[in-house]
Amino acid sequence: MKFRSLFLGALMAAATLGPAAAQDSTIPVTVETGKKGPVIDRHIFGQFAEHLGTGIYGGVWVGKDSPIPNVRGIRSDVVAALKAIKVPNVRWPGGCFADEYHWRDGIGDPKKRRVTVNANWGGSIEDNAFGTHEFFDFANQIGAEAYVSVNVGSGTYQEAADWVAYMTADTRNTAGQERAANGQKEPWKIGFLGIGNESWGCGGSMRPETYVDELKRFGRFTRNYNPAQQGDGNPQAMRRIAVGPDDKDTRYTEAVMKAWKERDWTWSIEGLSMHSYTVIKFPATYDSVNFGEKEYAEITKATLRMDDLIAMHSAIMDKYDPDRKVPLIIDEWGTWYAKLPGSPEGFLQQQNSLRDAIVAALNFNIFARHADRVRGANIAQMVNVLQAMILTDKEKMVLTPTYYVHKMYLPFQDATFVPLSYDAGQYQFGDIRMPRVDAVAARDTTGKLWISLVNLDPNRAAAMELKLPGVRVRNAAGQMLTAAKVNSVNSFDKPDTVVPRPFRGNVVNGTVKVDLPAKSVVMLAID
Repeated sequence: MKFRSLFLGALMAAATLGPAAAQDSTIPVTVETGKKGPVIDRHIFGQFAEHLGTGIYGGVWVGKDSPIPNVRGIRSDVVAALKAIKVPNVRWPGGCFADEYHWRDGIGDPKKRRVTVNANWGGSIEDNAFGTHEFFDFANQIGAEAYVSVNVGSGTYQEAADWVAYMTADTRNTAGQERAANGQKEPWKIGFLGIGNESWGCGGSMRPETYVDELKRFGRFTRNYNPAQQGDGNPQAMRRIAVGPDDKDTRYTEAVMKAWKERDWTWSIEGLSMHSYTVIKFPATYDSVNFGEKEYAEITKATLRMDDLIAMHSAIMDKYDPDRKVPLIIDEWGTWYAKLPGSPEGFLQQQNSLRDAIVAALNFNIFARHADRVRGANIAQMVNVLQAMILTDKEKMVLTPTYYVHKMYLPFQDATFVPLSYDAGQYQFGDIRMPRVDAVAARDTTGKLWISLVNLDPNRAAAMELKLPGVRVRNAAGQMLTAAKVNSVNSFDKPDTVVPRPFRGNVVNGTVKVDLPAKSVVMLAID
């Protein structure tokens, strides 16, 4: 009878406290400090700049005669912001635009360049003021490597080969001489060369077998002539990236990797791309500002699919490449919402909220866990388009919550993954369930340990206890990103609504106690 009374008392107490309190016990996180995993390649923090809306014109390029401060037509405020997050590479000129781009339209005297219509994105006029020379100038100004996508869909092998020669050959041949005559004597370095874009869709709607045949020819004839990038094992060598899967469609993964396995000496690739957006319905209908917890939960749950997608395509790649020589490059990812009211059709303008910052952090953590296969990624897109780092309006500029997540994750660039374990718990809204918290650890290039913590729950803080066996912890401090609401945004009038704030953990007997606020991202340095 006494046992029954105690049991009923405990049951009534639990009912009084409710389900939230039942899950609010401290979450232990054990960091396996003595172990190390693969290097988290800095290129997972790459950017994407397509000729789309105001992503280039107004976002990067304002022209040499603009009253907006610029260096050779490239706006200085945007350059300064991107330098601050150490952008490793920029993918250009697209996207769908790449497979209709003819590079000769964008070189030579700007006044004589061909004027075309951007048929993919809103039918806007493309005057080709921003071409090859302007792109490399921009990349050099921000300190990034060039990721150039060649035109496979409507171009030819010869056109692509001539473009790569124009970019990389010295002045002993005509291509280099032409480049020098246009103002650039020294050849440029190409970090990555995309062999087409979405060839399963806007890049030509090709069957996988058709694309593989094209890939072999383009891979053979698009030679890099820059002496600094020659030689076996050269870390500066150009990496050729093949078109890979569209989200969960595995046909391209299978076909391209099978061809790579059976290749001869005439061609090869150094990466396979994958595209996957966080979107609920397509065409996108969800609002980027006016949304509630239901939409927040749906988007956050949807972005976690990235982990399953990487695992699925990696398993296919492992069949043909068990040593994981070919990296998976997720060169288009991010949130996709309905356009902002009043913005032009096809410009893909949306706001960027705390929700997007949490989405970005979750994806970076997923990429880090798959660092042995994922060695590059490009968020879509850099300025004014989709999940942008930066928003501009004429002379005005504002940094988004996603920008600040990139800045917080700087220590993860080329860091070494450190395993950890924890019980993630559960966040639930209606019938939508997902992990309540997310965590990843890494040692930066100096050996310092960093821990990323994300609280997905928009309502409840999470008490966490970080255990670091073998490490004498003296201090745990870093930055936290959160805001009053999940749909809080930075605007031109209120640019500091969602910005990182200082954050400290409480060190007690060698462990670090953290009270992780609701809907937050924390980056902690352990000293």
